[in-house]
Amino acid sequence: MKIKFLLILSIAFCLTNCKAQKLTVWEDFKKAKKDNTEPILPDFSYSGYKYSEVPIPNVDFKIFDVTKFGAIANDTKSDKNAIVKAIAAATKNGEGVIYFPKGKYYINTDSDDNSIINIKSSKIVFRGEDRNTTILYFENYLPAKDPKKLWTCPSAIKVDTPKRGKKIAKIIEDAKRETKSIKVADASKIKKGDWITIEVLNNDKEFVKKDIYPLKLEPKWKKIINKGVQVNEHHQVKNVVGNTITLVEPLYYSIEKKYNWNIREYKYLNHIGFENLTLEGNWKEKFKHHKNAIHDGGWSILKMQHVVDSWIKNITFRNINRAASINSSAATTAINVLIEGNIGHNAISASGSTGILIANSNDVAGMQHSFGVGGGSNINTVIWRSKYADHTSFESHASQPRNTLFDNIEGGFMQGRAGGATQSLPNHGRYLVLWNYKETDKSEEDFRFVATDTWYWRIVPPIIVGFHGSGTTFNINEVQTLESLGTPVNPESLFEAQLKLRLGKIPNWIKEIKNQ
Repeated sequence: MKIKFLLILSIAFCLTNCKAQKLTVWEDFKKAKKDNTEPILPDFSYSGYKYSEVPIPNVDFKIFDVTKFGAIANDTKSDKNAIVKAIAAATKNGEGVIYFPKGKYYINTDSDDNSIINIKSSKIVFRGEDRNTTILYFENYLPAKDPKKLWTCPSAIKVDTPKRGKKIAKIIEDAKRETKSIKVADASKIKKGDWITIEVLNNDKEFVKKDIYPLKLEPKWKKIINKGVQVNEHHQVKNVVGNTITLVEPLYYSIEKKYNWNIREYKYLNHIGFENLTLEGNWKEKFKHHKNAIHDGGWSILKMQHVVDSWIKNITFRNINRAASINSSAATTAINVLIEGNIGHNAISASGSTGILIANSNDVAGMQHSFGVGGGSNINTVIWRSKYADHTSFESHASQPRNTLFDNIEGGFMQGRAGGATQSLPNHGRYLVLWNYKETDKSEEDFRFVATDTWYWRIVPPIIVGFHGSGTTFNINEVQTLESLGTPVNPESLFEAQLKLRLGKIPNWIKEIKNQ
């Protein structure tokens, strides 16, 4: 079995490296790219806005100042209707910056209903004068649609398109991960520049077994048993020749045609942005995980869904339960984000998305689940040069996230904090990569990724390189690769090194971040 072979090969690399420091997963990646073979490591370099090749733009869309639509800063009266009117005007214009001059703007006050603020068209940017002086204050929480379902509190601001794509082609040949070409029966509905979703949902027993190998399938994992392996990769088409489609980014999951893979239209919004603002809630209670819907999500602030080439930049979230979720999206960046104030449920997470970058951000509050990933077959998210408090850890909320890179992370590292319901396990699939992760909480001996004392901590063996800090050690039987434990490695950042290898240089925006 090929997956088993890769696992054995990776452990061999580890053992060789521990003795001689000659052969590493990074050297394997460079050689594989040169020889056009399959590497052990995924290629994470395509994550982020415009594949991280260029900085997030300072767009010059027409300005729609909320004070021109009736908002009055600092008067404690609701500004929600003025914001909705400004969005409507910008939407009609075809693009626009919803601008907030310095001051405090009130949303969801006692005089408001429980509706959410919707953005349904591309090229809409929320912009403040400065995150320290422009505050959107969400006075009251939004109630759950069903109080018994603790996850049903809506986000106060939601970005989404009402359109959904149809199946447009059937894949008829196998294709390996980290390659870029796929063959379909009929490519007539696909053209250069399109965004598509490459998908499968199949509960074939052998397919499920390979997907979670070497974990053993547990009877309570009903979602993957009954519905099957789910993959939804969002890709941009580079070109189409006959019935062969070439992608801009590589595939992240190997395609076997016998499992009935298809291509679906991907409907999306682009150039949605939130920048230079503080988004503040009124969450003041002592947080208790799953106590009720309010604790889990009453002040859920931002949901970005079906967006491409979009961003969250220079944003502070304060006193909230859930900061932001990026769902069913692609090539989107959250950068320079600060989460502070009262501890809540979630920081920033990516779910059902491809190529999300969470960069240079700091969860000072230390949410129950800090930066990380959720389900819906989320794939190839990068959390880069970010920090969180030592009393928390990363999120990996089950329902089949794969290919996640935690790169130069500083913060807590503890078992069981990833999240996810029993029926949705394992918490993370193949290719969880921890690269130069600095642990700041108490060390553990023989850390387990397959817990023996709880049901809610199951991770397919990860790749761990340069893990250091507190002195934690790992159970070698539960990792795919363990290299340079206790000592940081070069390259310092896997994401940067892969990006440089692809582009021939490090983009200037990355240099600026590192020099801050």
